[in-house]
Amino acid sequence: MSTPAPDDISERAQHFLKVLIERYIRDGQPVGSRTLSKDSGLDLSPATIRNVMADLEEMGLVTSPHTSAGRVPTEAGYRVFVDSLISLQPLNDSLLEQLHSQLPGDRPGTQALETASQLLSNMTRLAGVVMVPKRNQEKVMQIEFVPLSGTRVLAVIVTSAGEIFNRIIHTSRVFRRSELEQLSNYITEHYAGHDLEWVRHRVFGEMQHTREQMDTLMAEALRMAREAFAEEEDGADVVVSGQTNLMDFDELAQMDRLRDLFQAFTEKQEILHLLDRCLEADGVQIYIGEESGYSTLRDCSVVTAPYKVDNEVVGVLGVIGPTRLPYDRVIPIVDVTAQLLGSALKTR
Repeated sequence: MSTPAPDDISERAQHFLKVLIERYIRDGQPVGSRTLSKDSGLDLSPATIRNVMADLEEMGLVTSPHTSAGRVPTEAGYRVFVDSLISLQPLNDSLLEQLHSQLPGDRPGTQALETASQLLSNMTRLAGVVMVPKRNQEKVMQIEFVPLSGTRVLAVIVTSAGEIFNRIIHTSRVFRRSELEQLSNYITEHYAGHDLEWVRHRVFGEMQHTREQMDTLMAEALRMAREAFAEEEDGADVVVSGQTNLMDFDELAQMDRLRDLFQAFTEKQEILHLLDRCLEADGVQIYIGEESGYSTLRDCSVVTAPYKVDNEVVGVLGVIGPTRLPYDRVIPIVDVTAQLLGSALKTR
């Protein structure tokens, strides 16, 4: 059954759906008519409330568990709630200050990612996930060639995400340190500020088209740069924190579900693929239950936001929890953490 549009749901039914979902998120128990009557603030008869609940159930927005006369929201009900009915809670000043203080710009890039994942987990009591930026999308900030023994040279590349990676390359002759400094300055001057993929294509193109016009030293600089920036296997990874928080939710605490979830956190591929889909998204994305497309996450919701360095998306972070997670509080936390992580990486 497709999710009905808000315009197809009466204002009264929307109000009761919002009240029911907020109560269910808070207590985790099916919500009965008497509770709805008290929480709604409306003076309506039990029969009227039952009729509204019957309409919501017919639209596929709530359902009745076999063991209770109360109702619980369906995935479609949650979708209407987060798209149209939710009242987001802005972060208070003390929480914002905590985030700022724990995500400063003077930490190594990897440490900043780990801190962001832990902050998401600690503040939401859910599992925090942060995608490690793909190197192809990271910008080159600096390259340095360091002489080793013989014709071996160590290429040291610093990226916009604060990462430093090295590669040993073999040159056609022995270079003096002063020559390598000249080559380093040339490559940094011409290619800094661009992502690795752009640099690879540009270096290759210049070698093909300007070989005859280049002097010997600059030709060697491009040859060394081509080796330094050579393609490597995709090092995609995700930092996960707080998986054990999910054991506190009854709907996820069954052993087979926990085993599947923890295996997904360990293998990371499904989570990475889901986060990868969010790279092109604008702002916060929410996947509820089967919307993720992965059976392992069928009982979970995933709230994500992209983080940017120099106005370009380099990764995605978010939280994973049960479908009854407190969306009104979690969404602003994920959104602000993404902004602060981007600022921290940019500061570096």
